[in-house]
Amino acid sequence: MSRAVIHPAALSGTLAAPPSKSAAHRALICAALADGKSRVYPLAGSADMAATAQCLCAMGAQIAREGDAAFVEGGRCAAGAEVTLDCAESGSTLRFLLPVAAAYGLRATFVGRGRLPERPLGALADQMKAHGVSFSAGAMPFTIGGRLSPGRYELPGDVSSQFVTGLLFALPLLDGESEIVLTSPLQSAGYVEMTLRALQESGVAVTPTENGWRVPGNQRFRAFDRTVEGDWSNAAFWLCAAAIGGTVRITGLSNDSAQGDRAVYEILERFGADITRDAHAVCCEAAPLRAQRIDAGQIPDLVPVLAVTAAFAEGDTEIYNAARLRIKESDRLASTAALLRALGGSAEEYPDRLVVHGGGLRGGDAQGANDHRIVMAAAVAALGCGEKVCVTDAHAINKSYPDFFDELNKLGGRCNVDMG
Repeated sequence: MSRAVIHPAALSGTLAAPPSKSAAHRALICAALADGKSRVYPLAGSADMAATAQCLCAMGAQIAREGDAAFVEGGRCAAGAEVTLDCAESGSTLRFLLPVAAAYGLRATFVGRGRLPERPLGALADQMKAHGVSFSAGAMPFTIGGRLSPGRYELPGDVSSQFVTGLLFALPLLDGESEIVLTSPLQSAGYVEMTLRALQESGVAVTPTENGWRVPGNQRFRAFDRTVEGDWSNAAFWLCAAAIGGTVRITGLSNDSAQGDRAVYEILERFGADITRDAHAVCCEAAPLRAQRIDAGQIPDLVPVLAVTAAFAEGDTEIYNAARLRIKESDRLASTAALLRALGGSAEEYPDRLVVHGGGLRGGDAQGANDHRIVMAAAVAALGCGEKVCVTDAHAINKSYPDFFDELNKLGGRCNVDMG
């Protein structure tokens, strides 16, 4: 079993934000749907990105890597072809490409690993079935058949924004106009805004309506040369680590990004951290932290590291509107609470929220729950502990941030990793 041992340390230095995984997924898919050759740069080598690239190639795109750049020859999908799409553990890959495969009428078999087969798909699958697509089974692995038809698609906004993104990619390819109607308020709205921006940059028109979007059919994606912005989600780990103890400067983050996790800046301000930004970088320095209430509805991926930060604040922090965390790579409400308790902290878990009692953490042994964000949160926690932290499932970082432990050591951390 892989594991990492992280010793207490105060981080110091400057780091370039890794490229946004969310933006890169969208750029690769738009490039694969476009006629001609596109360039996407820079591209991180995470397992999720590899899954999306491999699936797009299986659908007919040609993708060549040259250093950090990907050159994508799109517009090659063979309508009605039979393919197998291995999504590994990537929910984005599955939910984005399922409607796209159906728009081309592919007979596509979707397979995956880890908790991916357990993650909800019902609302999206039901709408696809109502528009001409068959499913061989109710859970992965399954094979789809038929061709997606245009029309009215009704989706809840509080299950997964990825359902909306998948349809936004697929519906412009159909031979008639479609409409997406949200039946409940949209959570993780920033991710849908990222999709809309990616579509606009690819020449695809989508019109907002009162409760959703109108999507004209018979559209063509335009090839492009696109720079992938820095990732606020992964940068948040370093900013929170600095708030606990240290000084870290992160470059390459856009202040006008649509990424919802950009909110980490304001959240750390409310915690009391000394955090500043300019056109080139965000800098965070440790200061006495105070508890607060945090609405997780638009920022579910930040919850594990924000909970760790709260453990070092004075008072009790409530993180609410977080029920969707139970359907991530792990049950993140349970695994986050378990992490804090294992390290000597105190946290109470409720169906849709966490209450974290401040006062610091001791250190010790923790379970990574095969979840990249839990493993990285454990490493951040270790920096402020009185003793070292040993966390299992260190390999899980490969899902989104393979260089995480190397970067930790570059900033002055002391970490030993055995990938097993």
